[in-house]
Amino acid sequence: MQRRDWEQGVLAQAFLEAGDDENVVLLTKAAIVQRVSDGRLGVVDAGSPTDPAMGGEAYWRAAQITGDAEVKDAVLGMLEWILHKAPRAPDGTLYHIFEGPQVWSDGYFSAPCFLAAMGHYDEAILQIDGYRKRLWDPGKKLLAHIWDDGQKAENRKDFWGGGNGWAAAGLARVIRVLPNNRREDRQRLVAFATDLIDGCIAHQRPDGLFHDVVDRPETFLETNLAQMLAFAIYSGVLDGWLPQRYRVAADRMRTAARSQMDGFGYVQHVCGAPNFDRSGTSTEAQGFAIMMEAAGRKLGSPY
Repeated sequence: MQRRDWEQGVLAQAFLEAGDDENVVLLTKAAIVQRVSDGRLGVVDAGSPTDPAMGGEAYWRAAQITGDAEVKDAVLGMLEWILHKAPRAPDGTLYHIFEGPQVWSDGYFSAPCFLAAMGHYDEAILQIDGYRKRLWDPGKKLLAHIWDDGQKAENRKDFWGGGNGWAAAGLARVIRVLPNNRREDRQRLVAFATDLIDGCIAHQRPDGLFHDVVDRPETFLETNLAQMLAFAIYSGVLDGWLPQRYRVAADRMRTAARSQMDGFGYVQHVCGAPNFDRSGTSTEAQGFAIMMEAAGRKLGSPY
């Protein structure tokens, strides 16, 4: 599939989750070919300030696997961009686009995960808190999609399924790498992630899937949120911060998502590329199918 910065990153992370080091290295090498002068990797056209970081953990793993100085320097260059050069709000929260001061729920799976994987825990948590302050609805236990600092209001108030899925999966990844001396931070992120998962499960359809806008059943069927949440739940149970009872919902999601895969392996009825305004297919759906299966198998869930 054609891949842009976030698509390259999420697929690299999927292969990392699955233990496929060869493809992690190959995707990293390809991302370096698309490196731009400010340090971002995998950039096609203008790209995003933070989307390239979706692949950061996997790219760093490739540097460790290969011992290649070029790969190491490239990943550290992207880290330098995220830490010191990317556009951000006065409170330090990174912006998701170059065109305006916007924070998107998609961001939970990018900079925080990369920063935490690289040991910058304070900065990762600062990003998580900055996104939450702007996007979280405590009554619904869901995240709005976009906040605009210029307008001081939600630019897109919808509780987009994909955005909530990015957040749940990203939180699971950050929780996983926090060291033992960050117990209070871990507990706070666990509480947040659990609330978010509960908020989504409250809108799970009888068939195990969701809608594109989680609380609006008139919007189209959306498969990828089920895969994203299944990955987050399996990861949470495996890491000991989610009770075993959540596996029931995750297993239903996994079974339902598998039923949407066609004979060529494409997951259907997801929020589809390239404009994400209708049902279709996407690289992230393919990536999360791999991540869901990898996490389920690590937990010993039925194949």
